[in-house]
Order: sequence, then structure tokens, then C-alpha cells
Amino acid sequence: MGRWRLMWRSWGRTKPPVLRSTTLHRRNASSFPLPRQPLPSLAETMARYLRSLEPLVSPEELEQTRQLVAEFGVPDGEGERLQARLQRRVDRMENWITDWWVQSAYLESRLPLAVHSSPAVVLPKQDFNDWKGQLRFAAKLIAGVLDFKAKIDTQTLIVEYSRGYPLCMDQYSRIFASCRLPGPKHDSVLLPAPGRRPPTYITVVRNFQFFQLEVYNSDGTPLTVDQLHWQLQRIRAQSWKTDKEPLGVLTSDHRHTWGQAYTTLMRDKLNRESARAIQRSLFTVCLDAPVLKVSDALAASRLAAQMLHGGGSYSNSGNRWFDKTLQFIVGEDGSCGVLYEQAVAEGPPIAMIIDHVLDYCKDPVPVRAPLIPLQLPKKLYFCFTPEIKRDIEHAKQNLDILITDLDISCFTYCGFGKELLKRLRLSPDSVLQVVLQLAYYRAHGELCPTAESASLRRFHRGRTETIRSTTSAALAFVRAMADDSCQALERLSLLKKAVEVHSTLTEQALDGQGIDRHLLGLKLEAIADGFRVPELFMDTSYAVASYWKLSTGQLPHTGSTFSSCCPLQPRGLSPGSCPHGLCDVLRATGA
Repeated sequence: MGRWRLMWRSWGRTKPPVLRSTTLHRRNASSFPLPRQPLPSLAETMARYLRSLEPLVSPEELEQTRQLVAEFGVPDGEGERLQARLQRRVDRMENWITDWWVQSAYLESRLPLAVHSSPAVVLPKQDFNDWKGQLRFAAKLIAGVLDFKAKIDTQTLIVEYSRGYPLCMDQYSRIFASCRLPGPKHDSVLLPAPGRRPPTYITVVRNFQFFQLEVYNSDGTPLTVDQLHWQLQRIRAQSWKTDKEPLGVLTSDHRHTWGQAYTTLMRDKLNRESARAIQRSLFTVCLDAPVLKVSDALAASRLAAQMLHGGGSYSNSGNRWFDKTLQFIVGEDGSCGVLYEQAVAEGPPIAMIIDHVLDYCKDPVPVRAPLIPLQLPKKLYFCFTPEIKRDIEHAKQNLDILITDLDISCFTYCGFGKELLKRLRLSPDSVLQVVLQLAYYRAHGELCPTAESASLRRFHRGRTETIRSTTSAALAFVRAMADDSCQALERLSLLKKAVEVHSTLTEQALDGQGIDRHLLGLKLEAIADGFRVPELFMDTSYAVASYWKLSTGQLPHTGSTFSSCCPLQPRGLSPGSCPHGLCDVLRATGA
């Protein structure tokens, strides 16, 4: 089943957790510099790396790795030489790891963006169930996005703070008018050219047909909600046929396969012009057809699947351009969501945009402005050669296989919530990470390498660091939970210890003292300088501990509007119920 991104809904019946508090301060986003991301010390990284292996590898493998670490870290040895070269990189670059990280984690990955990489966010179901309501809401949504973009353009975006630290706002300037471009060996990112007039249009797709919609008047003011609504009606009138080739599914394929198909597609001048129009657009709005209704128990999971991959080649997957950084999805049945590509930005900036847009959509529509004659939205045409049609058929088959092999279960756990955990002075995020270890242990009899993303935005151009949630303390706790002779108070003590260890790892990651970006930098520095790859990185333990069977994350935001963030999990973890005995452990506190 490969890697899985696991994002969760709230504990309890209330809004999703904002576990890493983010506050807003009235200060311009470019009004002060941020510190550079630090380079951890070699000795500390090596010591922490060995501790991270203890619950995952055998004693014999661990001892072999200890010897490799000792050899790597000898005075004036390989490790110190690479560390010194990394320090020179730190001194001369804005951020010593971000470019390498984006290239390694995203652009060199050959897995499909659909399911494997691009997260989806499910928004509250809207109160409409026909195309008229769909277009009205889509028009207001577009206006809300443009309203947020105006804050970026005028440099009036409020600086975000987290845990008292100002956060880097650099990602916001790259979200709009950007797109990932496929390549046969690695991808690249198309960004707006600095100094040039930015695009003034978005892409709208309906029934697999793409349109270029200008969203600004000639004087530079954005179209009103009424104007946008009128233009969307004109798009609907031009896209009533449902027999078109689902070109968008090409972008869901394996990156190597899509890269080859892209080369074929772009040989034709018409195709080049249309594809470039999509890639350079500010963002994409997907006007989806309604999907088959399911029971209330399955509705949330079905909705998450629609946002994540579009439901398959015969549903709405052809209504996507998965390479696009930002796509808003509005279904005719009231379903709404966002799909975003991560090479340009992580989830928190996307969440801020969503919060703003949903708040904007709550306000009443302003008094109608007189309708000024507008140019007809431009339909983007493609030339489908027999070779391209074959590529589309193969992409459809591959996507449908991927979707069939995917289980999604969205649920809200109602046994207790984060407020109880806070009263017990337990970090809700850390408790949840330990509970994931317990669930995996009960399903498979062992722990697995688990990655949780931590934001590095308190540093200039910072992206993410990995929190290795699998710890010796977590292993001791899950074993105690499996031991019927172990008492609740002892289990509680072990839970608190596991939570404390995870919380410490979290703080280290947020401070730029995590181990994974440092290890990546050491490895890539050796490759970049023409040295052999150190034996440390050829070790079995390194491969085992870096293959994330659980890749987890949360999406902190300031509002209470997200209904879910596409939870995915490997088969075997049973959702919806408290891991056996955990409630009893918490009751031992008397809470």
C-alpha cells in the first residue's frame, strides 16, 4: 500500500484541533527579518539518530549502526568534513536545506500526486443541491480568494505568530499563478516571473472542459460576485456536453509516465497554449457533477475521497489538474473542498486562505453593481491524437486501480477531547501520536517508522522538519497496554512518559534541531561535492527507519470551519473507537 498521509479530524464533537496555537498580529508581513534556519550539531544529531532506531531495529542492527556512527563522527573524519561544508552553505544561503528538501521530497518523487502526495481539505457542505446554487457559491468563493490575494499584492497581510514566534510569510507569494511541471526524471515548478505583470485570470473546469476566466476589470479591480456569477453561467452554457476526453486524469499518473505523455501533448501548438494557460492561471475552480448518494455513516468518507482524487475516471477526476498548486472544488450537490500541491506551500498557509474565504462567504453579497459587458470566457481546446488518447486511457486505468486500492475512513471520536487532555497537562498532539503507535501495534504486533510534520516557518524560508513519533517510551507504553497484568496507574505513568518524550522531540523540531533535515543535508552535501555516499546512509537501519509507513500531519487554523482533512490509514487500523483500555488509563487520573 506504500506510504500514507494521515490527517485527522477533531477529538470530540467540536471544531478541529488547533494544537499549535497560531495568533495574528497587526504587523506587515515583510516588516522584519527572520533568523536563518540553524544547523544542528553533528554530535547531537548522531545521538538522537541512534535513540530513534532503538524501537525499530534489532539489537544486532543497532550495534552495527553504532559502529558506523562512531566512524562517521571521528575527529577530522568524514562527518566533520561534511558538517563544515554544510556550515559554509548555511553562511551563504537564505536557507541551507529548503531547496534541497523541496527537490528531494517532492520534485524527485515519481509517485502520483493523487492520493500519494497532494492533501485535500473537506469544507462544510453548503446549503444548495443544484447548479444554480453551485454557481452562486462558486462566484462568492472566487471573490473571497481574490480578496485574500489583494492582501498579498498590497503587502497588508497580517503576520502570523506561533508560540510567540513570528512566522515566515514567503510561501504566500508563491501560491497563486504557480504550478508543478512534470519531467521524465524530476519535476520543476513554474512560478510567476518577478517584475512582470501577474496573470489576471483563473481556470474553471466543468465536464472535463477547461476555461480561462478573466477575474479583473480593465481598471484592475476584481470582478464583483454578480459579474463572476454571470461569467460562470456563460461557462456552464458552453460546457453542457459530457462526452469529452478527461484530459485532467493525465496529471494523476505516475510522474514518469505523465512526464512522457506531457512531452507528447506539448508537441502541438494548440495544446501548448492551452496547457500553459492552465499552468499560469491564478488558481483553478472545479465545478463537479453530483455523485451517488451513500448512507450518512459513509458520507464523510465519500466526500473526502471526492476531494482527494475526484472519484475516478468516470466521476470527477477529469475535472482536476493535479499539478496546480491551488484547486477549489464546488460540487453541484453542495460538497466543497480544496486540493493543493505541496512543492510550493504546506498546509498552514492554505488553511489561512480557506479560513478567509469561508468567512468572506458568510457575509451577505454587496448591493448589485451595474453589469458591465464582459468578454466571453475563453474555452481552452486540445488536439487529441491517437497517442494522447492512449495515454489518457492508461492514466484512467492506473487511477482507477489506485482508487480501488485505497481505503478512506473519516470519523469523529467522541469518547473524550482535547480539553480533557489539557486538564491532565498532556499535549493532545502528543497523545494522538502515541495512540497511533498503540493502534498500529495492536494491528501488526510491532511499531513502524512514523513521521509527523513540524513547521519551520519561524525561520526565513523554512518549510518542515520531521518528528519521529516512534520512540522507546512509546514502545514501553504499548507493551504495557498489551499486558493484562499491568495496572492502569502504571500504564498512565508510561503514557505520560511517552507523551513527554514526544513533546520534547516536537520542541526540538520546531527549534530547527530535528535530525532528518540534517541527515539529508549531510548525504546531499557528499553527493554534491562528488564524494562517495557515507556508509552511514547505506546502512540497513537508515533505510528501515526512513521508510515512513505512517506519515502524519495536522492542519492548524484559526477558524472552526473545516469538517475534515482527508484521513488516510493503512488497512488494519480500526477507526471510530478508542484503543482498548486507553479510557481506563485516563480514568486513573480521576478526571
